[in-house]
Amino acid sequence: MQPVSVRVPGSTSNCGAGFDTLGLALQLYNTVTLTPRADHQVRGERPADARAQELVEQAVAAFAGDGATPGFDYRIDGDVPPARGLGSSVTILAGVMAGLNQWAGEPLSREAIAARITRIEGHPDNATAGVWGGFCVARCAPTPADYVDTVRVEVPDALRFVVVSPEVEISTKTSRGALPAQVSHLDAVRSVNSAAYLTAALATGRWEQLRGAVGDHLHEPYRLPGIPGAQAAIAAGVDAGALTGWLSGSGSSVLCVTTQEQAEAVGAAMQAAFAGQSVAATVRCLAADNTGYGVVAGA
Repeated sequence: MQPVSVRVPGSTSNCGAGFDTLGLALQLYNTVTLTPRADHQVRGERPADARAQELVEQAVAAFAGDGATPGFDYRIDGDVPPARGLGSSVTILAGVMAGLNQWAGEPLSREAIAARITRIEGHPDNATAGVWGGFCVARCAPTPADYVDTVRVEVPDALRFVVVSPEVEISTKTSRGALPAQVSHLDAVRSVNSAAYLTAALATGRWEQLRGAVGDHLHEPYRLPGIPGAQAAIAAGVDAGALTGWLSGSGSSVLCVTTQEQAEAVGAAMQAAFAGQSVAATVRCLAADNTGYGVVAGA
């Protein structure tokens, strides 16, 4: 076996009210390289943090089932920041599984890999976007961890996704702890309406109808207050001309959807909102990725 490298896009999930359902891949990537070893150990080629090692081991176990996989050294390179709501864990899980799949002669379909990642993550939104790219609407039953299938829509290059990431790490597990056990019937109805409308607008290419379309009452009201400047940053982006905006995944990144012409102004306004709270933040103006993961080297 030869070393194999897999490039996986980061992603934004929920997309407002599409909690545990909607995901959109972005042109922001991590590359996972696997180099075979003579033994069955799995090790990072450079000092790896505990979370990365845990994800790699989970990917190996999910791919192998009751079988065995070859040992390997792994390296993770790229620009998807961890704990920022941009699907970094999926880039590792998908990269390892796709690399092992390549070595094994591709016994698993992308559907099967998406299902295994969903089982680990507990929800399919980032998983489906990382596997297929584009805007993905996932179906699961009976729980969000039980993947069924995906409807995927290609996203045109005309749209830009301005992602602003404050220097604040948020783990998904911690962020979910802020969510209530129940929401009102009215909040549930308003959120379903918003998620359905956003999906229809993206699926039909009616971008102007995204203006004011995102209104979430399931998770953002409970998560945004814990990220200084986040709510103000979304509002500032919309005031600067963005079509709409949302909290990316569980945060801490926030995102606004806009055109290429207005992306720079939107990003500057969002960054200034964080600066007003004395929070440093990184701005990325990204197009959508419509490819999903891909083997970029190896055999």
